Amino acid sequence: MDASLGYAGCAACLGLAAVGSAIGCAIAGEASHAAMAKVDEGHGKFIGISAAPSSQTIYGIVLMFVLIGKISAGAGLGLLAIGVFCGLAMMTSAIYQGRVGATGIQASTKKPEIFGKCFAAVGIVESFALFAMVGGLIIAGNIGG
Repeated sequence: MDASLGYAGCAACLGLAAVGSAIGCAIAGEASHAAMAKVDEGHGKFIGISAAPSSQTIYGIVLMFVLIGKISAGAGLGLLAIGVFCGLAMMTSAIYQGRVGATGIQASTKKPEIFGKCFAAVGIVESFALFAMVGGLIIAGNIGG
């Protein structure tokens, strides 16, 4: 039973992060398509910012691999908690990163010179997913050791 909880934590970590990435990329991607219909150039930067929320899935994968290595330590409930809470943080970060990216795309269609500043805000939102991953890695690193 304990191992099952550990595997559930691994799945939750990756699954929640991936769901958030999909939603965030969709939100920003929709704005990107609308922007490309309005402006004649600079489409690549819109595509780039709309892909930014995909990185949260990478963080979920990294944390999942660490959690898998801890299942034999008999800390299934702890691994489940790490996976769920860190996964929720990554998911939320990805969704809001997509929303921030979408507004940045919209704003830069009217004022292209502000795109870099808009991308900075996207990075700030992403940092919370990194904090969650690092926190999960630290907690998991102390399991069974």
